[in-house]
Amino acid sequence: MNTPETVAIDPATRGNGQHKNTGNGAPPMTSRRITFIKWLRKVHSWIGLWGAALGLLMGTSGFLLNHRGGPLRVPTGEPQVESLQVQLPKPAPESPRDLAQWLKQDLKVQGKPGRVQKEPSHPVAWGDRKAMQPERWQVSLASPGENTSAEYWVGNDYVSVKRSANTFLATLTNLHKGVGLSVGWVLLIDTFAGGVILLSLTGVLLWTQLNRRRTVGAVLVLGSIVAAMVAGLI
Repeated sequence: MNTPETVAIDPATRGNGQHKNTGNGAPPMTSRRITFIKWLRKVHSWIGLWGAALGLLMGTSGFLLNHRGGPLRVPTGEPQVESLQVQLPKPAPESPRDLAQWLKQDLKVQGKPGRVQKEPSHPVAWGDRKAMQPERWQVSLASPGENTSAEYWVGNDYVSVKRSANTFLATLTNLHKGVGLSVGWVLLIDTFAGGVILLSLTGVLLWTQLNRRRTVGAVLVLGSIVAAMVAGLI
């Protein structure tokens, strides 16, 4: 938000003989108001500078997420999918989590373990007879650049692995969603989110301090919130 370098002082607020002037000739209340506005403007500008680069990234990826479906869909490209059968070690992993860790080490899979499904063995119909289906594991590992999923039937000597390499635009959207990222990245995005909140608050405060039509500003802010909620619910 651009703000003027000088602050206009309402003549009605100037000293009228009832205020004790400070050393520079300005009444105490007016001097404090000017100091507060200058401090608020500096805070607003520094927060805006901090969030400029991240704002460009999050704005671009947020636009892609907003248009990931529906009538105004923006395609991000098709991922490159690879599938293979991998021989398991002896002894085989004892749990889905152990399987995910083994895949990360053996296949150098990127990302963090995500969804894990463990379907117990159960009887299934096979024509006019029944058969026992063995236990099945499904694990996934996700990173911004790729997604890997594995399916394993307990008792087999191999595991089925499928890897999907994302395009650049799909990687941007995963960065926005925080898919498979570290705690450091999550905290960094938290600082950006907090910066956006402070930027909004300081912007509103600056507007109210530099404009007399505060009722109009309040109506615009509340109207924007209501319009956004209505547009999201329609």
